[in-house]
Amino acid sequence: MPAKVKKEECTGCGTCVEECPVEAIIIDEDEGCAVVDEEECVDCGACEEVCPIQAIEVK
Repeated sequence: MPAKVKKEECTGCGTCVEECPVEAIIIDEDEGCAVVDEEECVDCGACEEVCPIQAIEVK
């Protein structure tokens, strides 16, 4: 299952963008938070591990 961002908690810091090995995450400037391309995400959990506020879940 692809990573899910808790939009109400995400601060848009970009740490997950830098960590994603397949470049499946971007920061949506309009919303100010991370957005995961579900088709590109490989469910590795790297983003979840580095998120400083635990705003990403990979299940």
